[in-house]
Amino acid sequence: MKGTIAVTGKGGVGKTTISSLIIRSLIDSSRGPVLAVDADPNSCLDVALGVTVVNTIGKIREEARETAAKGMGAGISKQQLLQLRIAESLVEHDGFDLIAMGRPEGAGCYCYANNVLKEALGALALNYRSVVLDNEAGLENLSRRIAQELAVLVLVGDATVNGIETVKRLYALAKEMEVGYEKLAVIINRSKGNELPQRAADLSSLFSTPHVLALPYDPQIGEFSESGRKVFDLPADNPSLVRIGDFLSVLLR
Repeated sequence: MKGTIAVTGKGGVGKTTISSLIIRSLIDSSRGPVLAVDADPNSCLDVALGVTVVNTIGKIREEARETAAKGMGAGISKQQLLQLRIAESLVEHDGFDLIAMGRPEGAGCYCYANNVLKEALGALALNYRSVVLDNEAGLENLSRRIAQELAVLVLVGDATVNGIETVKRLYALAKEMEVGYEKLAVIINRSKGNELPQRAADLSSLFSTPHVLALPYDPQIGEFSESGRKVFDLPADNPSLVRIGDFLSVLLR
């Protein structure tokens, strides 16, 4: 998937907020349309983007299985039925569309939903200039290759000692799992200032990437998150939005 940006990190570090800022920045810089993928069962990317998800991959999987069991899908394969339902589940909006993984429903392995999402993304991504994956904590989705080719892997951590150590472990895990990407980026969220904390100063050399960003705590972002307001309501001069936009302009050259 050319143009796919995958955002990952441990829970609670701001992956969804950063994913939404990336999506907004891509649209503002004419790198849309964007396919936004909420691949975290616990995420709320739809809220951040100001839309509402009705159907998820997990729900579609169960509906398709029930339909097949009742013999209501005669003349169409289970895979074709799934692809049709997934296409219908897209939440369409100006500049982006959204598809959500959701939670597994009923009995059965969640791996199957991952496989369905992988095949659906492969087909859907052809219609978009950019794809942004908001992943669950860790690298499980990426290890299952739901996205075969990543333009950018973004590792997100907070500015705490544990947060930065977790980013280092994620990097080591990505190498061990042979997660493929063209470029690696690191965002240290909720820094005390515009500069990286000293404990994160070696990340660029350790990871062999120049793309390491300190993103300070932003009260306006915090207020928006608490009130459930969408990222598109942020003013164009919001500091976090500007820093993400500048970061992407260098990263995506």
